[in-house]
Amino acid sequence: MTRLTRPLVSTIALSLAGVTTQAALADDATLDFGVPAWPGITVKTEIAEQLLNPLGSDTQTHEIGLQVIYQGMESGDVDAFLGAWLPAQKEMFEPRKASGVLTDVANNVDGAQMTLAVPAYLHERGIQSFADLDEHRDEFNGQIHGFGAGSAASEILHNAIDNDTWGLGDWSLVDTSEVGMLSAAQDAISREEAIVWVGWTPHWMNLKLPMRYLEDPENLFGENNGESDVRTLLRSDYADAHPALVTFFEHLSLTADEQSWMIQAFGQEERDLAEVAQQWINDHPERVEAMLADVTTTEGDAAWPVIEARLQ
Repeated sequence: MTRLTRPLVSTIALSLAGVTTQAALADDATLDFGVPAWPGITVKTEIAEQLLNPLGSDTQTHEIGLQVIYQGMESGDVDAFLGAWLPAQKEMFEPRKASGVLTDVANNVDGAQMTLAVPAYLHERGIQSFADLDEHRDEFNGQIHGFGAGSAASEILHNAIDNDTWGLGDWSLVDTSEVGMLSAAQDAISREEAIVWVGWTPHWMNLKLPMRYLEDPENLFGENNGESDVRTLLRSDYADAHPALVTFFEHLSLTADEQSWMIQAFGQEERDLAEVAQQWINDHPERVEAMLADVTTTEGDAAWPVIEARLQ
C-alpha cells in the first residue's frame, strides 16, 4: 500500500479536464482510498488495507481534503471513502448519490454523533442547548471553534451565522484544525473558562475531556441531536466492476467506542498506524471472522483462513 498527497490532487485536476476516462478507471484493479487528515478514518482505512491486501487486493491511500475526495470520486480518481458523515456531508453526498456517481454501501460506525459541545462545568451551570449560547455571548467571546474551513461542520455553522439561527448572527467561527480546536478546548478547560466547539463521537475527546453535547431542537447537525451515520462510499463504476469488494465493505463496521480507542491510540498517543490497526485485528478475531464470512480472495478462496493464519 502507498500513501500519496500532492500527486493525486494534480491527477484529479487532469481528470476533471478530461484527460483520463471513467472506462479506463473502472477497469483499474487498484483500490484508491481517499482519506482526510482525520485519525479515525485513517486507522479504519488501514484496517481495511491490512485485511484486503492478503486477499489479493492492491490498494493505495491518498491523504487529501474532504471536498477533493468527493471530486475524486466524481472524476474517477478515488474509489472508496470510509468517512461520509451524514447528514453533515449531505451537500456533497446527495447530488453525487442522485447522479449515480457513488454507491452508498453501509454504515460503518454504530453510535456516531456530531454537534456542538461545551465543558461539563458549563453544562452544569445551565448552558445545555444551542438556545442558551447567545445569552452568554460575552463569556464565549462570540466564538465557536471548528476544525477546518471546508468541512461539513464549517458549512453548517456558517449557514447558522448567516441566518442568525439561535441568535448566532454576530458570532464568528474560529476554523483552525482538529488539533488547534481541541488544543483550545483543553486550554480553556484547564482554566475553567467558557468555550464551545464542534464535538463528535467516535473520538478520543469523549474519553479524555469533561464535555457535554448541547441540545439542538433546530437539528442543525441532523435529527436526534446530531445522530449520524458514517457511510462507506464506493465509486459506482468501481463497485460494479468489483462486487467482491462491495461484499467486504458491507460487513466492515465498528462501534463508536472501538473507533474512539483507535483515534486516541493513533491521533493522541501517536502510536504507529499499522500497529494500532493490527492490534484491533488481533484483539477481535471473532469480529473479523464475521466480517469475512461471505468474502473470498481474488482467487475465489475463503478469506477468513488467510487472515486467521496471519494473526499474531
